Amino acid sequence: MKTSLNRRAFIRITSLAGAGLGFGDLTYAFSEGDAKKLPSLLVDARGSPITTLPGWEKQREIIKKRWLDYLGVLKPNPAPPVLKVLQEDHPEGMTRQFVEYEGEPGEKVRGYLLMPGRGDRSLPGVVALHSTSDNQMEYIAGIKKGDKAAFGYNLAKQGYVVFCPQCFLWHDSEGRSWAQQSEHFQESHPGSKGMAKMLFDAQRAVDVLTSLDEVDATRLGAVGHSLGAKEAFYLAAFDERIKVAVSSEGGIGITFSNWDDVWYLGKEIHSFGHLHHEVLSLVAPRAFLLMGGDMYDGEKSRPYIEAVRPVYALYGRDMVRNIALYNHKKGHAVPPEAEKRAYEWIRRFIG
Repeated sequence: MKTSLNRRAFIRITSLAGAGLGFGDLTYAFSEGDAKKLPSLLVDARGSPITTLPGWEKQREIIKKRWLDYLGVLKPNPAPPVLKVLQEDHPEGMTRQFVEYEGEPGEKVRGYLLMPGRGDRSLPGVVALHSTSDNQMEYIAGIKKGDKAAFGYNLAKQGYVVFCPQCFLWHDSEGRSWAQQSEHFQESHPGSKGMAKMLFDAQRAVDVLTSLDEVDATRLGAVGHSLGAKEAFYLAAFDERIKVAVSSEGGIGITFSNWDDVWYLGKEIHSFGHLHHEVLSLVAPRAFLLMGGDMYDGEKSRPYIEAVRPVYALYGRDMVRNIALYNHKKGHAVPPEAEKRAYEWIRRFIG
């Protein structure tokens, strides 16, 4: 359905949507002042306002290509992933497998696959992306308990098929530092950023889920904290198979955290001339929850959410409720109330 909205209508529609979504304090009324903090997304190359969905879709392709070119995106691996089970156990009636599979052609990658206790088919699936300090995926997969959110394990307990892949920084690193591992990757992929590799690996994790008979490929989500939040953000933006995403404390703004490290976007990002609200706009109209604790995300992140709301509004008035910010104000960790919010958000959109 074509939608045409003038500037005043954008403000009215998003205000109404933010006022009664039934999801607590996750969303905020649209503020014209907040929107002015970032360049408008709804302006074409000639400087003319974009007021229709077809007009936005043309602009969306321009934005998408711009960022994929910057990343130096890797070609997909056309071969379906074949899982080799290295270990298996059955905590609380679930099946948890440590598996190996092919990432890039000839490259072996590992991750944890968690299956609910019941053997139903057509279950929703989630890619759960570990944090920097959980690089062996022992907390996210529920092997160890501590102060790190066990997103993968707890979602599997709730009936989701969950795959937790390992970030490339720890793939057969042979003692290399993160910078050295990134440079090692770039030797065979000149012109590619570290985030291009992270995006490829996250998309390959989606391939793993869609290869399983138990998974409903129309109901897929992504969740991540810190390092994993960055990956979940980019995965949601560039893989439309993801219908809902939760990004916790990754730092949505390029200056909010270490996006300029070589294993992410590199120092060149500061001269690129484009900001992350462009990447966030590519998620629309699919669901995205940004969680923060006023460390790397929080109140300062609000303008990014507000900047993309007019894009969501072009898809329909109800679509504005698909983008939200939740600030638990408790720093970089994931407190229980934030973890609960993440599960509620995912359940709301993929069941």
